[in-house]
Amino acid sequence: MTQETQTPQFDLLVIGGGINGVGVARDAAGRGLQVYLCEKDDLAQHTSSASTKLIHGGLRYLELYDFKLVHHALQEREVLLRSAPHIIHPMRFILPHHKALRPKWMIRIGLFLYDHLGGRKLLPSSNGVDLKNHVAGLLLKERYSAGFEYSDCWVHDAKLVVLSAMDAEARGATIRTHTRCISLIRHGKHWCATLKDERDGGTFEVQAKTVVNAAGPWVEKVLSLGINADETHGVRFVKGSHIVVPKLFDHDYAYIFQHTDGRVLFAIPFEHDYTLLGTTDIELDKLPEIVAINQGEVDYICRAVSEYFRKPIDPESVVWSFSGVRPLYDDAASNASKVTRDYNLHLDQRQAPILSIYGGKITTYRKLAEEVLDMLSECMKIEGTAWTSSSHLPGGDIANGNFGLFLSQCSRRYPWLNKKLLLDYAGHYGTCIHQLLDGCASEADLGDHFGGELYEREVRYLITYEYAESAEDILWRRTKQGLRLTAEEVGKLENWINSNSKASG
Repeated sequence: MTQETQTPQFDLLVIGGGINGVGVARDAAGRGLQVYLCEKDDLAQHTSSASTKLIHGGLRYLELYDFKLVHHALQEREVLLRSAPHIIHPMRFILPHHKALRPKWMIRIGLFLYDHLGGRKLLPSSNGVDLKNHVAGLLLKERYSAGFEYSDCWVHDAKLVVLSAMDAEARGATIRTHTRCISLIRHGKHWCATLKDERDGGTFEVQAKTVVNAAGPWVEKVLSLGINADETHGVRFVKGSHIVVPKLFDHDYAYIFQHTDGRVLFAIPFEHDYTLLGTTDIELDKLPEIVAINQGEVDYICRAVSEYFRKPIDPESVVWSFSGVRPLYDDAASNASKVTRDYNLHLDQRQAPILSIYGGKITTYRKLAEEVLDMLSECMKIEGTAWTSSSHLPGGDIANGNFGLFLSQCSRRYPWLNKKLLLDYAGHYGTCIHQLLDGCASEADLGDHFGGELYEREVRYLITYEYAESAEDILWRRTKQGLRLTAEEVGKLENWINSNSKASG
């Protein structure tokens, strides 16, 4: 890449393309700021695609007296559900009562607070259940005869990041993936950032009045890029891993299981044919080059979940696993499971401002972004006000948020599309399905079939509109078709992407 003759200037440089970074970029662009976001890898490639796929208040945080976090998360649960009803769905959770752990009265109080702390309007309230006569109880061991049922939401986490980036770009932001910030220098009242294109190694510069450091696990590394920033506040690296196994049950309920070590684990319906199990909490001394599950974590998850299910979970049945490092704000908690999942924002206003984000969780990303912009409003003289609480993400403008009705309408509009593919497209793209299928009148119009439910039309759409560049981007972040493609089929997709990128280049 050649050096640009004139350095582009922006109001805001956001470093990091995870959920917090794209949330800030979107909010800022909607307030009229000129925004540039750089991400060294793919969007959501690290922590933001390694969550438990939930938009939730965090029931277990009540036990840690983190009422503020639960309150904000429960409020956001319904805001996000309204904004993206295609990728966020209500889900009912079954909590079996473990007599040796928390007493029933404590769980009832916790669920009462959970029902009322966030001003719940869209989701049904909690209730007790007789597991001996409940479809979700049939798979559990006999000793779990009673339990509770409550509501939270499932989310396609990586897609939430991508849609937020798309909306930011639609509002004028520049989104650059595979672009690493390698130098950050204050020059009076502006920043000069040197960026490196990881594809070809070329470097270039941009200037910005303000920087938001949303680098997640790398937040302190960004602060060490020679900018003479204030002392860092500290990040604790906690690895969380999940496993995916063939479907354990046919009903639509998810489970939350209490474990003897004080943690909770989830068993969640996943991608129609699978069950997602997790997670772990392992504190790391430093950030590893490669984050991956180890056998001890696999055994832990299988053992903990097998305490509840009649049929034990065999570690050999794992078909996929994923791990991520949560960059939690260091609140001096002795146990990794007790470290707050709330965020901390640190603003350094010496000359050109830089705001660094520590911690956070996917459920509160919109609220975090709003708070970031409010903190910057005075020093940046931002005239635009908060707006995202009543907005939709791309594809989320479904009438009354009624996904079932929307699906029926799509079925009538595209009668040639098989039901499985229709559900997949409607659930991934919402109203953008019409853009995806524009000009198609039969499945033959979808082009090459790469395996599973993946066709050329979708691949082209993901590359054109959703920043996908590789087979991994498409198979594991934009979709989960990687669960269904063989190694030979993955190779076919990679060859297609390589040949088409050369042709377009």
